Amino acid sequence: MSAVIELAGLGVRFGERDILQDLRVSVSGRTIGLLGPNGAGKSTLIQTLLGFVPASSGTASIFGHDIRREPRAIRTLVGYMPENDAFIANLSAVTFIRMMAEISGLPPGAALERAHEVLFYVGLGEARYRPLGTYSLGMKQLAKLAQAIVHGPRLLILDEPTNGLDPPARQRMIRLVEEMKQQMHVIVCSHILRDVEETCEQVLILKQGRIVHYSNLEEERRANKRFVELETFGDDSGFADQLAALGCECAKAGIGRLKMVLPVGFELREIYRLAAERDLQLRRLNYRRDTLEDIFLKAMEA
Repeated sequence: MSAVIELAGLGVRFGERDILQDLRVSVSGRTIGLLGPNGAGKSTLIQTLLGFVPASSGTASIFGHDIRREPRAIRTLVGYMPENDAFIANLSAVTFIRMMAEISGLPPGAALERAHEVLFYVGLGEARYRPLGTYSLGMKQLAKLAQAIVHGPRLLILDEPTNGLDPPARQRMIRLVEEMKQQMHVIVCSHILRDVEETCEQVLILKQGRIVHYSNLEEERRANKRFVELETFGDDSGFADQLAALGCECAKAGIGRLKMVLPVGFELREIYRLAAERDLQLRRLNYRRDTLEDIFLKAMEA
């Protein structure tokens, strides 16, 4: 699979401060979550890729187009939904979206047609002639999404797409992202781990301007150890030893309670089989893999 984004020693410096430092990675996923604490450099990375902030060292490319030499080509390929609003309040939504489509390279007639289409798509069709200044927060978020996709980009960058949304509006935004990732590559930059976990296949984590983690989320979960907490009733003497003989790491957590780390390939039915052979009652079994929060916290400790 060809790289969507290639970072080749990318660095950004503001005055005496390094904001991004020697970023090197080849990103090729369909949906990528961009994570990191405040000040990690997420927004600076996005703005550098889009040509708003100049690189101080190294370079990057999007679909093979170098950000230094081909910024105009990149802007036709990328749709960007910024975190902060940048509307002209007195313009109607359809006029604003049409203008953004023309700036992205569409001819006037096609731009107007596409503006109507995307406003209906995001759910603003009935409000498309209203001034943007009268829109609610949720409607403004949808309008920002509409202007980002109006020209049919190959890559969509969403910066905090659910910021400030109530639960129903957030769910609508997540559904739209799920639909759009079937048609284009999507980068979701968010401090809400749940948004990234629900929508993204891969995750890129920044810390203090450096990449500390990049992986496929599903592969990461499969590779991580699996944790089980057991609560039993009856004579459990020797039960932990039997589980250990099968490769489990066991630790007593009180009377009738065990904490275990399961080996790769271990099936939970083995626990039930051993318990049945001993006539031991299993009252509770909690089973989980590492969540995105676990992965993120481990990256922050690196």
